[in-house]
Amino acid sequence: MMKIENYQPKLGIIGLGYVGLPLAVEFAKKYKVIGFDINVNRINELKSGIDHTLEIDSEQLNAVITPVCTTATGLYVTDEVEKLRQCSVYIVTVPTPVDKNNRPDLSPLISASRVVGKVLKKDDIVVYESTVYPGVTEDECMPILEKVSGLTFNVDFFAGYSPERINPGDKLHTVSKIRKITSGSTPEAAETIDKLYQSVITAGTFKAHSIKVAEAAKVIENAQRDINIAFVNELAMIFNKLGIDTHKVLEAAGTKWNFLNFRPGLVGGHCIGVDPYYLAQKAQEAGYHPEIILAGRRINDSMGAYVADQFIKQMICRGTSVTDAEVLILGFTFKENCPDVRNTRVIDIVKRLREYKVKVHIHDPWANAEHAKKEYGIICENGESKTRTYDGVLLAVAHEEFKALDVKALCKPNAALYDLKAFLPENVANARL
Repeated sequence: MMKIENYQPKLGIIGLGYVGLPLAVEFAKKYKVIGFDINVNRINELKSGIDHTLEIDSEQLNAVITPVCTTATGLYVTDEVEKLRQCSVYIVTVPTPVDKNNRPDLSPLISASRVVGKVLKKDDIVVYESTVYPGVTEDECMPILEKVSGLTFNVDFFAGYSPERINPGDKLHTVSKIRKITSGSTPEAAETIDKLYQSVITAGTFKAHSIKVAEAAKVIENAQRDINIAFVNELAMIFNKLGIDTHKVLEAAGTKWNFLNFRPGLVGGHCIGVDPYYLAQKAQEAGYHPEIILAGRRINDSMGAYVADQFIKQMICRGTSVTDAEVLILGFTFKENCPDVRNTRVIDIVKRLREYKVKVHIHDPWANAEHAKKEYGIICENGESKTRTYDGVLLAVAHEEFKALDVKALCKPNAALYDLKAFLPENVANARL
């Protein structure tokens, strides 16, 4: 391996989504970066200076994108595996979802490892950023790299794990401003990887004791948040039965200095709603049944149906016939001010309302309409949806645009107006989670 002080690698970023693209753009300011993605449309989009995820604006993208891969610095994007052969460090940033039974689906990671294995050379380094359970990097990915490349791990090539901490839609905590955990398969590899990330991460790095420690640290970050949100979701269900406003309770409790500021709601997206299942799977393989982690998941996975049921009760209490009622849901993305609809739990509300024979309409100025239709069969009506009135309106996502929306003007007389996020003024909504 080259001496750290002389290390000027060419980087290959495998996967150019919400995680890979911001990382590639940051590294491209100092290094030559080749960004690889199997989605040809994504590559063409980026070459045109457009990022549909809205994580990188056109000005930032055009500042680093290069039409050829021979420049000293900059980002060259491609769907051709052979272009990666000139790289010496590969960073894998592909999704790690769960299947329909909530079991970890490592197929994107396995496919990415095969891609890297085809171009891997002596002394190269492979770093994984995808969220996994402890052991995946060394036990699952390394054998694939060895088999495809014909090289020997920790003799001919080296590895590391540096978990992503991207928060989609967050323009304050961008990739360079979030402290980075790093690790390596040997002390030398760990030091090299840490120095590489240090060169672009202004918030600094933390070198973990081992790859497994780094993997475990990442997966518990999201499991911890999931459990805390499940706790306040359970409180919301309890206080609803007691006729107490949950948000007023949390406001009062929050006056204590060490009270944790979590709010009830839906838990979706590509991290918090998924990662706890990875840790649970590994725990079960080791012979331990995780009680708290899975209990938190059960509560959070049930919240969409719970919200829909409470909304229906409000409609009935206000004298509305539920069958064929027209209902507007405001927001479909998994979080506010972000176009990402991956693993959005708003779909659970939609499905439950349809069981009541309610006609559901969706208005979301942020949602990627193409993805919503392809993944869920959902039509985001947007402009048209604001020209009608409804028997009920449910605010599901707290997009900033909804502050200026006259929600009451969308309601028929006696319509139920449910505020899942406690986002609207108290005198507007007649019910909230």
